Amino acid sequence: MGLKDVFFNRGQQVKSAESMSEFEKIESEQHQILDKIDYDRQHRVGFGKFLKHPFQALTEKPINILILTIPVALLIFIIGFSVIITSYGFDAIFSTTLLDDMLVIAVLIALTPLAILDYKEGKRIKTLEESLPNFFRDVAGMNDSGMTLPNAVHIVAGGEYGTLTPYVRKLDGEMSWNIPFVDAILKFGSRLGTPLAERSVDLIAKASKAGGDASEVLRAAATDTYEFFNLKTERRNNMLIYMVIVIISFLVFLFVIAILVSTFLTTMATAGAAAAKAGAGRQFIGSVDIFFYKRLFSHAAMIQGFFSGLVAGQMGEGEASAGIKYSILMLLIAWITFRFFI
Repeated sequence: MGLKDVFFNRGQQVKSAESMSEFEKIESEQHQILDKIDYDRQHRVGFGKFLKHPFQALTEKPINILILTIPVALLIFIIGFSVIITSYGFDAIFSTTLLDDMLVIAVLIALTPLAILDYKEGKRIKTLEESLPNFFRDVAGMNDSGMTLPNAVHIVAGGEYGTLTPYVRKLDGEMSWNIPFVDAILKFGSRLGTPLAERSVDLIAKASKAGGDASEVLRAAATDTYEFFNLKTERRNNMLIYMVIVIISFLVFLFVIAILVSTFLTTMATAGAAAAKAGAGRQFIGSVDIFFYKRLFSHAAMIQGFFSGLVAGQMGEGEASAGIKYSILMLLIAWITFRFFI
């Protein structure tokens, strides 16, 4: 082997080493990118998301807030129960209403944030579903005028659709990156997260895949969404009278119990005490434990108020969870009535 061949082989080895080093560098960068993507994916769902964005995870869905409020309510109830036993003895459970008060406070702590978030979510869904038909109709009109779907969505995204506007602009951004219309509209419906929106975009996606006219599909989705929203609103208005009946029946029940306790039971207790002093207690009525009956009736009123609220929510809005706000209100009314007025 000559000197020229030696230099040639060494040059090849150096080039090979450099190419291997460059390949390893590219591979290392790819692994780093994949690790970052995997790390980001883990922190976008499940427990990882809760650790990284606890407030967002708890408020993303109203039911998620129970992860925080139920343990806090249980902790406060246990602490209150321990303080009652330590300060007043075990007899305080039966001779006072302190335990009932702690239970009511714990229920309020557990459910009030859920009721607030559910109310806000209901308003969000209502405004989104109200704007959807206009959005679909506007896109269909633009498409009829000769524009492509990305251009039509881009023009429409400059309009105002209330709470739907940020979602429309994100859809426009995705389509500007050449994401297919079917994929973009499916993501759009998933982000909205309402049954009506998911149903509408599923209809649009399937019809578009089948090769239908996009304008006609969008116009049909707009009509379907508009009619569904109107039916939902009409149902809510028709059931409003039954919600009022449920609430009034609870107030009537509370009023009857208040009259019964403040007049009849008080009179019977006074008569029983007078008869006992006269030595005729056994023949007349005996002693009447008015505290026991007040507590019993307060339990009945609070239980009826709580479950009547759930019934009102189911009848009026189609979901028992929507009635939690009524349950909390009627529970508070019953509790305040018996603690401060009866």
